[in-house]
Amino acid sequence: MTPEYVLAIDLGTTGNRAILFNAEGDIAGQAYKELPQHYPEPGWLEHDAEEIWRDTQILIKRVLADHHLAAGQIAAIGLTVQRETCLLWDQTTGKPLHRAIVWQDRRTTAMCHQLEGAGHRGLIEERTGLVLDAYFSATKLAWLKHWVETHCPEVHPDHILAGTLDSWILWNLTGRKVHATDHSNASRTMLMNLAQGEWDQDLLQLFGIPLQWMPQIQPSLGEFGVTEPSLLGGAVPITAIFGDQQAALFAHGCNTPGLLKCTYGTGCFLVAQMGLTLVRSHQQLLSTIAWTTPQENYYALEGAMFTTGACIQWLRDGLQLIQSAQETDALARSVPNTDGVFFVPALSGLGAPHWDMNARASFQGITGGVQPAHMVRAVLEAIAYQVKEVVEAMNQDAQAASGTVTAIELLKVDGGASQNDWLMQFQADVLGIPVERPVILDATAQGAAFGAGLAQGFWQSYADLIAHRRVDRTFEPGAGQPEAQGNFSQWQKAVSRAKDWIEA
Repeated sequence: MTPEYVLAIDLGTTGNRAILFNAEGDIAGQAYKELPQHYPEPGWLEHDAEEIWRDTQILIKRVLADHHLAAGQIAAIGLTVQRETCLLWDQTTGKPLHRAIVWQDRRTTAMCHQLEGAGHRGLIEERTGLVLDAYFSATKLAWLKHWVETHCPEVHPDHILAGTLDSWILWNLTGRKVHATDHSNASRTMLMNLAQGEWDQDLLQLFGIPLQWMPQIQPSLGEFGVTEPSLLGGAVPITAIFGDQQAALFAHGCNTPGLLKCTYGTGCFLVAQMGLTLVRSHQQLLSTIAWTTPQENYYALEGAMFTTGACIQWLRDGLQLIQSAQETDALARSVPNTDGVFFVPALSGLGAPHWDMNARASFQGITGGVQPAHMVRAVLEAIAYQVKEVVEAMNQDAQAASGTVTAIELLKVDGGASQNDWLMQFQADVLGIPVERPVILDATAQGAAFGAGLAQGFWQSYADLIAHRRVDRTFEPGAGQPEAQGNFSQWQKAVSRAKDWIEA
């Protein structure tokens, strides 16, 4: 059979997808399944890793069956996952030893404070390019190790494997033969030496994680093995693995320094391509791997904001102010303003540029006339305001690096919340620059597919793939700029009052 498609597996925080891309780089078919969230304690969030693996199999088989395809018609598989979420599993039984701890989980906040108090913050940030925060995988793996030692003493340490979700799914896809990850995911663990691209022995020792538990780190574009033939009726090469935000950066064509994108998913992630140079931030942004090839390492600066789609989901499932995310557009338009209400999106603490694990979400400025529409609009405005904070930080870092003022002039967007026209227009007004939205919003899956297809030789030219991508709409700054920008300082005041809410 002649390969006709590339398959992307996109394992997100709130749902999982399998998407087929044809020779033109367009979506030819897809399957989706929402992923249940588990909240065992306040501030804790877990996922069932076995369920994610079952869903992965179901979705792959469904999308192939829907289009009457055989394994031989798939040129390659690209895998992209929610980053930082991690687990331990027993390689003899193939079973996770605990539910996966999700990137939003805050249970290791106290451990981070202890590490900072012991003077380890500088070492961690210098070696990894990250800030010391419960967001990253290292403290989660340390917590899991302690839990397994306490509750599963029968499990021999030599039988344990560790990893982020890409390692878990790759291990299963390859019939439990390959335990590996790529540099983009490894760089989010707080255990990889960013300059060397290898697990850092000092950090592994600091967090008590045995080196033999960790997956082999490989280039993002390259050979990761083949699928177990019985899974799809034939062996399919797996030739790309990306963290989800890096995959979106790749899909947008941001392969030269200065280009950036913002993904509005469960969280909001602004990532700027830095090229082949490891750039350090002076504004609390993260230095990280964009992606790697067998020949080159591409670096990035990132502003990670934890709560975007998650707060819209909370409006739906928690407060029950809406029945679907689509309603938020009309509700925001139904009122001229928020009636003085400001929302701080700190459901999982604050990420960039604050990095406050003890902050908590709040509505502020509520008076008797406030209605649900005002609160919904305040939530959408907060999403745009937090992006403005990070764009300003990016601009300051760029100025410090170059010595000249070269402000960001265009924001490329993707992700579920970018479908909201009101939010995207407000974002353009707040920033005072155009916001460009592509036709295909599943940029994470598209980037994984592009990487896999290019690595396998299914596509020959990255430039041609990017040139083929179509823009759905560009939102230009409009008449709403003065009010949107004028309220930014009041929102920052609300943020200052939500910080340090929980006693350390």
